[in-house]
Amino acid sequence: MSRFIRGFKQSLAIGKQNESVNRRSLRISLIEGIPANIVGNLLGGPLQTVYLTYLGFTAFHIGLVLAIPPFALLIQIFIAFAMQKWQNRRFFVALFGIVHRTLWVGTGLIPLTFTEDSWIPIYIALWLVSMISGQAGGVIWTSLMADVVPPAVRGKYFGIRNTVHWAVVCITLLAGGQIMEWLPGPKGFTVLFALSALCVVWNGWALSRYPNPPFQPSESGRSLKLFVRPFTDRRFLSATLFISAFILLQNVVIPLFSYVMLEIMDLSTSKVTMIIMLQNLVMMVSYYYWGVLNSRYSTNALLLWTFPLIAASCAVWAGMAILPALLILIVVHILLGFGFAGYNLLVFNFLIGDSPKSERPMYVAVFSALTGIAGFIGPIAGGWLYDKAANGPLWIQTYGIATFAGVALLVLALAIAPFVFKSRPSHR
Repeated sequence: MSRFIRGFKQSLAIGKQNESVNRRSLRISLIEGIPANIVGNLLGGPLQTVYLTYLGFTAFHIGLVLAIPPFALLIQIFIAFAMQKWQNRRFFVALFGIVHRTLWVGTGLIPLTFTEDSWIPIYIALWLVSMISGQAGGVIWTSLMADVVPPAVRGKYFGIRNTVHWAVVCITLLAGGQIMEWLPGPKGFTVLFALSALCVVWNGWALSRYPNPPFQPSESGRSLKLFVRPFTDRRFLSATLFISAFILLQNVVIPLFSYVMLEIMDLSTSKVTMIIMLQNLVMMVSYYYWGVLNSRYSTNALLLWTFPLIAASCAVWAGMAILPALLILIVVHILLGFGFAGYNLLVFNFLIGDSPKSERPMYVAVFSALTGIAGFIGPIAGGWLYDKAANGPLWIQTYGIATFAGVALLVLALAIAPFVFKSRPSHR
């Protein structure tokens, strides 16, 4: 803990007077993520699954909802072109962020304003527009943060930032799960959405306080060359295609873990939120240490450690055949938390390090588009598989599908990834 505090002070500890513009920027980025994560976890994750089942969603419908965020990543291609003209990054980050979260909170009004037979299509429509707005802001935010955070402290700063934010996630999940236990049904949802609405206001204020450094446009301007450039970078493209394949396969099962626990294994909302909170606690602690490791080892080398961890979190579901299910779920989510913490931190640094500054928005957009297509297909396929397995043996639904996906992911992680992620020089 003392090492964490020292690292936190080195990266963020600043007086209110005489603090540099750069340090103020790092501080506001840290603050802004707090309400964003509260909204994302009161209305997303297992609590979103609870709300969707209340609205009458089936496994296929839930898979479709979970597939929309990665599908919405395709908008980033168009935003990368638009950024050559829209160079006020702070304004557009704030605009897209506020629209994204406002529409998400607006889904809470569906039972109050529409007839029950229209709840599913109305939710999907609002969710789609919300996610498109969120992903549009994401590529601009990535470009902005790449300029704001000095390369020498990127790994450490984002490790600390993510640690703080995942502590917020853990508290939010615990509180949200307890609210739904104390106030099941509409009353609980009213509290969740009201708290989220307050956080949208807080987040909007913080977004408006972001720095706005000058944007370096691409040498290709707004021509087609801007789009083609990432596809001519063989090392970047090979890594992106591998990650896309990995995401497609993992998204067949991982986004539906909460559904399996709630609907197939019939665990209570509080138990599921506690299990997810354990995963986030592991992520919270892991982020800092992944950041420290990233200051010593290359991003590509560390990514090779994350893929087997994520794959193992799926494969170990097979242990339910001989061991208590709750024990296996704990192991699953510890592995998942450790693996996801590394992946989330490192893939961001991979995008920044493997892209030239002037072309970075399009590199991020192409990466997001390819991984987004994969992420879109995965949950839909998973939802369809779980619906089809409903009439088969219970073990197939409970742990069979996850196990088969995990074995396939281990093959990708151990046999193919080492050839893709070789040492390579980084751009600055």
